[in-house]
Amino acid sequence: MAAREVGKALSFDGETLDRLAGLVSSWEYKDPGDTLERQFRDAGFDLRHPRIRKFFELCLAVQDLPRHLGQHSGGMVICQGQLDSIVPLEPATMPGRVVVQWDKEDCADMGIVKVDLLGLGMMAVLEDSLTLIRKYHREEVDLAKLPANDPTVYDTLQRADTVGMFQIESRAQMSCLPRLHPTHFYDIVVQVAIIRPGPIVGQMVNPFLMRRQGRQPVVYPHPSLEPVLERTLGVPLFQEQLLRMAMITAGFTGGEAEELRRAFGFKRSERRMRDIEVKLREGMQRNGIPAAAQEQIILSITSFALYGFPESHAASFALIAYASAYLKCHYLAAFTAALLNNQPMGFYHPSTIVKDAQRHGLRVRPVDITSSDWPCTLEPDGNSGLSLRMGFRYAKGLREETAQAIVCERGKHPFASIADLAYRVPELRRNELVLLASIGALNSIGDKKQIPRGLKAARDDKKNGLHDATKGVPFQSRLHRRDALWQVERTARFAGPLLDDIPESDEPSPLAPMTPEERLMADFHGTGLTVGPHPMAYRRADLRRAGVLSAQQLMQTPHGKYVRTAGCIIARQRPGTAKGFVFLSLEDETGISNAIISPDILEQNRVLILSEKFVLLEGVLQNLEGVISVKVERVAPMREAYAAETVDVTDADVRSHDFH
Repeated sequence: MAAREVGKALSFDGETLDRLAGLVSSWEYKDPGDTLERQFRDAGFDLRHPRIRKFFELCLAVQDLPRHLGQHSGGMVICQGQLDSIVPLEPATMPGRVVVQWDKEDCADMGIVKVDLLGLGMMAVLEDSLTLIRKYHREEVDLAKLPANDPTVYDTLQRADTVGMFQIESRAQMSCLPRLHPTHFYDIVVQVAIIRPGPIVGQMVNPFLMRRQGRQPVVYPHPSLEPVLERTLGVPLFQEQLLRMAMITAGFTGGEAEELRRAFGFKRSERRMRDIEVKLREGMQRNGIPAAAQEQIILSITSFALYGFPESHAASFALIAYASAYLKCHYLAAFTAALLNNQPMGFYHPSTIVKDAQRHGLRVRPVDITSSDWPCTLEPDGNSGLSLRMGFRYAKGLREETAQAIVCERGKHPFASIADLAYRVPELRRNELVLLASIGALNSIGDKKQIPRGLKAARDDKKNGLHDATKGVPFQSRLHRRDALWQVERTARFAGPLLDDIPESDEPSPLAPMTPEERLMADFHGTGLTVGPHPMAYRRADLRRAGVLSAQQLMQTPHGKYVRTAGCIIARQRPGTAKGFVFLSLEDETGISNAIISPDILEQNRVLILSEKFVLLEGVLQNLEGVISVKVERVAPMREAYAAETVDVTDADVRSHDFH
């Protein structure tokens, strides 16, 4: 926001202002060796231009200033007596709320007790899962008493089959899990903590994994640190370990260790860490720590300015991660429904969550006017199994109050026709009826002849008691989507007094049913996902003829082989610690695969990689300790591998999780 205001003051046009503001807002997350000046040049801005130069200088000047005043959503302060006698207060924006005017660090300096409550979407998922399990499985699951070391959970983690699980579902976590090979709870604590900028930049990840696998001996930067680092094989992974290292090797006092802890928790703490580094070197020099050990310890400690976990935090997150893994492994339907009902959250789009659940054997049913509720629900599926019914919340454009009215009216007795639906739920707008018809939600309403005309006929039939007469009568036939669209138009358009008394034809609609590809497009347009075949399944035969391998086939391909693969991009990542590399996650009907894009390949194909939804990749397969990726050498649109016919599935409105 500050960058945009600076740009406005310098009279930049809108397009330039957008480019500059976007550049400045994201630069701090880039590689630590990168500079804002270099990024300006790479973006095509000439810093010799006086206004560009002034913008650059002003942005540097305000970079470390507070961006805005804000309050912790779950923060509290506690003191003896009246709070306003200790610290100045002010009314918050929300009525009835009061905030402390001091910064949280100032409160800590004054000895005021402060409590930060962390809100997590996964907690709501776990709660909703337990409610569904209680309702449909007639079981009580106590999260505090989950079976320890469940073999199914650990087998799943070792295979990195973790879509939807808390904290361990990202591409980076999935690439680490097979190498870490967790077998007990503390391994999950380590897994949660190790994929963070601090351990990565501090060069702690590979040494820990090598030692974990027995391929490297356990050594310590200094013998005095063995009690601190023994549990993590000589590699510091947690904030508490770094603080103890500073106190042991550099003689830090409790106050100096607290200053170091605050630097860890401060977003832009590199400058503060440089000041602390001087104290560390002086202390280690006094204590006779060898120069090589000093450098190793300094790297470990200062890298945590880029963010690392306290062990207590990692252990708490690991408990939630284990609970989410346990519920997904043993109560897939309930966990998936809860996950879909609490979106947006997590790493993957709902379409990926649905496809992952289907690959694990869960039957997912589409939005249906006769069965769906606002949230996703569960339905009996024979042999004591359960299927998942998509909720009205996934019909994009349908209002919740309208959906609730549909459910309420449906509870009285079934809808006899689309005209009956439109009459009994007057909240339904025409565009909402069209939406429901296009996604197939009206197909099962039937095509009963008792209500042949529009709303006027429906009103007359209601007066004559027709609804009571048809209550409980099974539907005679199913509509297809274009039948339903035809009926919607017939219902919504009044014939007028001249033609109203003319009987309508009993002939079905003249519209041909949608093709499978057209239904796919309608699904993505109307709900953002499909419960039918994955888009890639429609082109698998063509791709197979073109020598394109599926995600499952990549797992069976030897290391070092040149391969062609294709898929729908579900995630793009460019971590600040990756030196310009971009990592793609591709999904097809068989699973998820990974691709590595080097900076030069990205530069040559930037627009295609960042905007194309379905891509064809060629490169060398890397199979390192069960972690499979394609090191990309060529990128192309997927349609290059086949000749598009009437409908191209690559136009499906799929969404990816980009650079979050």
